[in-house]
Amino acid sequence: MAGMRIGVLTGGGDCPGLNAVIRAVVRTSALHHDDEILGFRDGWKGPIEGDYMPLTMETTRGILPRGGTILRSSRTNPFKREGGVEALKATFERERLDGLIAIGGEDTLGVANRLHAEEGLPIVGVPKTIDNDLGGTELTFGFDTAVQVATDAIDRLHTTAESHNRVLVLEVMGRHAGWIALHSGLAGGADVILIPERPVDLDEVCDAIRVRHDRGSFFSIVVVAEGAKVAEGLETIGAKTDEFGHERLGGIGERLAQEIEERTGYETRATALGHIQRGGTPTAFDRVLATRFGVCATHGVHDGRFGTMAALRCGHVELIPLADAVATLRTVSDANYGVAESVLGLPVRR
Repeated sequence: MAGMRIGVLTGGGDCPGLNAVIRAVVRTSALHHDDEILGFRDGWKGPIEGDYMPLTMETTRGILPRGGTILRSSRTNPFKREGGVEALKATFERERLDGLIAIGGEDTLGVANRLHAEEGLPIVGVPKTIDNDLGGTELTFGFDTAVQVATDAIDRLHTTAESHNRVLVLEVMGRHAGWIALHSGLAGGADVILIPERPVDLDEVCDAIRVRHDRGSFFSIVVVAEGAKVAEGLETIGAKTDEFGHERLGGIGERLAQEIEERTGYETRATALGHIQRGGTPTAFDRVLATRFGVCATHGVHDGRFGTMAALRCGHVELIPLADAVATLRTVSDANYGVAESVLGLPVRR
């Protein structure tokens, strides 16, 4: 099939590699299928309001190394907006869309799955999240970049921590899954890694830090995911929620630092990377993975493989059912965390 009209949107939090997917869709469509590509702005808000821009080889030239998304993004949920689904369907009909490629995480793709399953809309998904927590795929683009940014931060924190005999707490992203904390903590040589999947007793954390000091290491690096759960109840409580019901996280690092200093007497400071992890140039790995996903999704539209998502499995990119991809989150298992436990001061639980 040739000459299709295909929509593209990017939803949820921005992520390094989004532009690489958009570029891959446009180039694959132009070079092999002679398609018209419509880029909808601001996530699902774009097709609801009919707001789009034509995407061509010329308009997407030079975007491969750029972070963020030229289509912008939002956390819009058409099922939570009055008339949202009807307006979205009207856009499909008015613009004569043969298919839509939705690039996003669990929320964006959850909407995509419902729109396909309940409304029959022709949608193919592309997985995007720096948290790397989307089911069905071994990796999501953006994760490698975020880990590299966090690892660089840990490397820099080591020098100042050692210079001042301080405990430094680094807060990284990770609402439900601690992949960024785990991988950057391992790569950066952190002394304590706290993740959402493993509630930690603060007494154990403080004991591990004391042991390091007793051995002559008068500084420690603690990496904590923003959604980490501490037994004493220091986890962050978000004051506001988005249209998908997610609380706005942030602040556990500062509270954890205060608690560690009070309990140990060691000077402790906190640093939160926040949106720095989302921004900037994607790594080479993320550019390639995003490109592979974009190519796979485009071919999926032409093959009529709607209701599917591009996924990385055993080194190969293939299409899997969207329903399977959003059924469960991919979280850090005991086996994954066991590697960290073996090289950290916390007791190993088997």
